[in-house]
Amino acid sequence: MENTVKKGQVYDVLIHDIGENGEGIGRVDGFTVFVDGAVVEDEVKVKIEVVKKNYAIGKIIKLVKPSPYRIDTICEFTRKCGGCQIQNIDYSMQLQLKTNKVKANIERIGKIKDAIIHDTIGMNHPYAYRNKAQFPVGMKDGQVQIGFYQKKSHNIIDIHNCCIQDEINEKIIKVIRDYIDNYKVATYDEKSGKGIIRHIVTKVAFSTKDIMVVIVTNGRELPKKDILIETLLKEVPNIKSIVQNINQKKGNVVLGREYITLYGEDKIIDTIGTLKFNISPLSFFQVNPIQTKVLYEKALEYASLSGEEVVYDIYCGIGTISLFLAQRAKKVYGIEIVPEAIEDAKENASLNGIENVEFFAGAAEEVVPKLYKEGFLADVVVVDPPRKGCDEKVLDTIVKMNPQKIVYVSCNPSTLARDLKYLDENGYKTIEVQPVDMFPHTGHVECVVRLSLK
Repeated sequence: MENTVKKGQVYDVLIHDIGENGEGIGRVDGFTVFVDGAVVEDEVKVKIEVVKKNYAIGKIIKLVKPSPYRIDTICEFTRKCGGCQIQNIDYSMQLQLKTNKVKANIERIGKIKDAIIHDTIGMNHPYAYRNKAQFPVGMKDGQVQIGFYQKKSHNIIDIHNCCIQDEINEKIIKVIRDYIDNYKVATYDEKSGKGIIRHIVTKVAFSTKDIMVVIVTNGRELPKKDILIETLLKEVPNIKSIVQNINQKKGNVVLGREYITLYGEDKIIDTIGTLKFNISPLSFFQVNPIQTKVLYEKALEYASLSGEEVVYDIYCGIGTISLFLAQRAKKVYGIEIVPEAIEDAKENASLNGIENVEFFAGAAEEVVPKLYKEGFLADVVVVDPPRKGCDEKVLDTIVKMNPQKIVYVSCNPSTLARDLKYLDENGYKTIEVQPVDMFPHTGHVECVVRLSLK
C-alpha cells in the first residue's frame, strides 16, 4: 500500500496499541503512526513530524475523545522525564497491554500458538517500588539541577520527588543540593568534561531500610566531604554506607571501577525471601524487590526440582536465582561475564551457608560450551539473559545437553520469542509463560517461561 501520510499534515487517529517505549500506535490509511503520550482508545488529531519508510511519528495537537483508560498522573514531571511512559494509563489496562505484548511477540515472532500465556502479575501498590535511583547532577542558570534526564536528551529535569522511588531520596537529594549551593562545589559539565559531582546513586535495602549513598565524582577531589558526611548522617536515618565513586571517563556510563568508602561499610545487605544478598556500589540487584520475589518463586516453580538435579544458571549475575535454585537442587553451576558479579555471587553463597553452587566468570557463549565438552551436564537449565537475548552458541549447547526442562527468564518479549522459536525448532516445547510487572508505569515487562523436552 502506498503511503499517503505527509510531514506537517494533521490527521484524525484512533490509538489501538502501545509501543515498546509507551508511545501510542495508530494508523492513517493503514500506515503506522507513533504518537507520544497517547493512550489506547484515544481519538486524537495528530500533526506528523517525521515520516519513515514504514512508519511516521506525530504529536497530539488535540485530544478529540479521551480513552476511558486515560487517567491523571500523580507525578508533575511525567511528560518531561520520560521514566514512567504509561503512567497516564489505568493500571489494570497497563497489565493487559503487557500481556497482549507478550502474546503478540510469541505468536508473531516465535510462531508459537499453543502455549499458555497467563495474565501479567501486577502490584497491589505500584508506587515507591524502586530500591535504586541514579540522579545526574548539573547546573543551569546558576541553579543546581538534580533529577533525571529529559526524554531523548541529556538535559536534566530538576526534581524534588519521584513517585516510583523510595521517599527517603527526597531527603538525600536536599542535603546534597544544599551542600553544593553552600560550598560552591562544581557540578560536572558533559561538554567540557570539567566539574566534580556527576551523579548521586542511592540504594535502599527493602527488608532493613539500610541505605547506601554513592557520590560519583570526576576525580578524587570532594571538597568539605566531612561536612557532607556529617549532614547526611544527621538528616537521613538508616545510612549504613557512604561511598565516593570515581569516574573520569567521558560518556554516559554512570559508575567508574574505583570507589572509596567514606563512611560505614562498602556493602549493605538485603533479603529476597529467606536469602540474604550483599549489595555493593557496583553490583547489579533487581530494583523491584517485591516483584523479584514473585519472579524467582515462579522460576523455582517451573524448574520443579526434587533435590537430585544438576542445574545450570546462565547469565547468573550476583547469584540471586542460583541460590534460590540451590535450596532444592543437587548442584548449581552459575555463569556470568562480569567478574565482580561472580565475586559477589560467591560471597552471597557464603553469606547464606550454601555450598552446592559453583560460579564461573566468562562470556556464556564461551564458558557453557567449554563446560559441556568437559562433561558438566545439566538436568535443568535456567537462563536470564540481557535484553539482546541468548547467544545462539548458548542455545545450541543447551540443546546438545538435552536437559529435561528449561526455564527462560526474560526482560524483552521480542528476543524471548526469537529464542523460543529456536528452541521449539530444536526439540523443546514452550508450555507456559508468566509475565510479571517489574516496572509499573513503563513499557517494560519481564517473563518466566517453562519449556520441556518434546
